[in-house]
Amino acid sequence: MSLSAAMQIGRTALSASQLGIATTGNNMANAATPGYRRQLATLTPSKGAGRGLAGSVGLGVAIADIRRQVSISLENRTRGALSDEHASYARQNILGAIETALGELGDNDLSSQLSSFFNAWSERANLVQSSAVVVQEGRSLSSFIQRLRGELTSQRTQLDQELGQASLRANDLIDRIAGLNTAIAQSEVASTTANSLRDQRDSLIEELATMVDVSVIERGGSSDILIGSTPVVLDGISRGLTMQRSANGEIRLATRDDGTLLSPKSGAIGSLLAERTGAVDRSINALDSLASNLIHEVNKLHSTSIGDAWLQSSAASLRIPAADRSIALNDPANATLRSLPFAPTNGGFNVNVRNTATGAVTTVRVGVDLDGLTTGATPGTSNDTSAEDIRTSLNAIPGLNAAFTPDGSLSIAANAGFEFSFSDDSSGVLAVLGINAYFTGTNASNIDISSTLDANPGMLGVGTWGPGGLIENGAALALAGLNAKQIHALGGRTLLAAWQDHVTVTASAASAAQTEAAAATVVRESLDSQRAAVSGVSLDEEAINLLNFQQQYQAGARVIEVARQLMESLLSIV
Repeated sequence: MSLSAAMQIGRTALSASQLGIATTGNNMANAATPGYRRQLATLTPSKGAGRGLAGSVGLGVAIADIRRQVSISLENRTRGALSDEHASYARQNILGAIETALGELGDNDLSSQLSSFFNAWSERANLVQSSAVVVQEGRSLSSFIQRLRGELTSQRTQLDQELGQASLRANDLIDRIAGLNTAIAQSEVASTTANSLRDQRDSLIEELATMVDVSVIERGGSSDILIGSTPVVLDGISRGLTMQRSANGEIRLATRDDGTLLSPKSGAIGSLLAERTGAVDRSINALDSLASNLIHEVNKLHSTSIGDAWLQSSAASLRIPAADRSIALNDPANATLRSLPFAPTNGGFNVNVRNTATGAVTTVRVGVDLDGLTTGATPGTSNDTSAEDIRTSLNAIPGLNAAFTPDGSLSIAANAGFEFSFSDDSSGVLAVLGINAYFTGTNASNIDISSTLDANPGMLGVGTWGPGGLIENGAALALAGLNAKQIHALGGRTLLAAWQDHVTVTASAASAAQTEAAAATVVRESLDSQRAAVSGVSLDEEAINLLNFQQQYQAGARVIEVARQLMESLLSIV
C-alpha cells in the first residue's frame, strides 16, 4: 500500500472524529432540551481495501449514519401513559368540582335544606311555626336547588369551552404533524436522517397524546396517526379535527374533512367528553329528578289542602295550548303533558263546594279516565280524559265556573256566596295541572314557590277536608311525613336518601379518580425513566465519547504526519 493511501486513511479518521465530536457536542448542548433524543454516530470501515505486501489493508473509517437512539415500543407505551394520565387528571378535576358544588360536607347543603323544609311543616302542624315561615322555607329550598343546578350547568358550559379549545389545539397539532411528515420526506431523499425534524414531530405527537389516545404507524419517514381505528394523518395529509354539537346538545369529536365521528377513550378530550355526559349530566339529572319528585309529591298533598280560608278562585300553573286541551292527558300526541317529568294516572278527585251562608258542603267526584283503553277494551286513548273534559266537569258543578285563560291556564272560580276545596285526588291530576299548588316548575331549573303563596302566605294549605269534616293540620302532617315517604319513581327511596345516594356515589368516584390519577403518574414517570435510559443524554457518557473522538483525531493526525515524513524521506533519496 502506498504512503498516499496511508495519508487517506488518516484523513478519514480526521473526518470521522470531527463528525463524532460534533455529534457528541450536539448531545451535550441539548442535554436539557425537552423532546431531544440522543444521537449516535455509527462508525463503519470504508468500503473496499488496498493491497499491502502481506495482503489486503482497509481504507479507513466512515460515518455510516447519525441516528437517534429511540425505542419504538417505549415511545408507544409512553404515549399511552400520557393519554391515561391526562385523562385521569381531567376526570379528577371534574369530579372534584362537582363534589365541591354539591358541598354535602358543609352546613349549607341540599340535605340540610330538605330537612329544614320538612321540619317547618312539622312545626306548622304543631302550631310552632307560622305559615309565613313554611313559605319562606320553600322559597329558600327552591332557590338553593336552582342555584345548585346553575352551578352544575356552568360546569358543563365550561367543559364545552375546554373541549372547543382542546379540539382547536389538537387540530393544529395534526396539521403540523402532517407538515413535518412532508418536510422529513423531502429532507431524507439523500439517505440522511432528519433527526431534528423527527424530534419535533415526536414532541407534537406526545402533546397530541395528552389530548386523545393515538396509535402511531411508522412508514418510512412518515408517521401515520390514528384515533381509535380512524386515521387523522396519512403521510403529509391532515384530516383535521373539529367539535360538532348535535340538535340535542351532544358534543362530538369528528374529522374536519368529512365529519367522521371519533370516539377517543383516553386523553384530556376523551375524559372531558365522557364526564360531560357522565358525571356532570348524572348530577344534573339526579338534581332534576329530586326536584321533579319534590314538586309533584308536595303539590299532590297541597292541591287537596285547605288554608285559613277555602278557595274563592284558583288558576293552574300549567299552560296548555288550545291544540292540546282536547287531547287525552295520556295521549303521546299531547305535547304539553308528554314533556312533563310526571304524569296523572287513572282515578279521580273530589270537589267540595261550601255555601258560605249556610255552611253546607256539597261534594262532587270528578272521574279521571286514563286507563289507556277504548270503550271496546282495546288499547287506545280516544275515550280518555282531556284537560277540556276536566274543565267541563268542573264547570258543571253548581257554584263553580271553569275556563281556560288566554295563556292556557285552567282557571276555577266560585260564584258569589260559595267557596271550594279539593280532596282525595287519586289521579294526581290536580298536582300535574298545578291547581292550588305549593311549587311551580317541572325540574331543578325552574322550581319555585307559588306566586299566590309568595304574595299571601295565609293561603298555605295546612288542613284537609274529609268525610269527618275538617282536619285542621291534616295537610301539614302529611307534608311533614313526606320526608319519610318511599317514592316509586326514586326506586323506593325517600327524597333525602335518593340524593344522599347520589352524593355518596359522586364522592366515591372522586376519591377513585384521585387514586387513579396518582397511579397513572407513577406509570408515566416509570416509562419516562426507561425512555431516558435509552434516548436521554448522559453527560458522563458523552464526556467519555468526546475523549475517544479526541484521541481518534490525534491518532489520525499522527498517521498523516508519519506518512508525510516518510514521503519527504523518500523524495530526498530521489
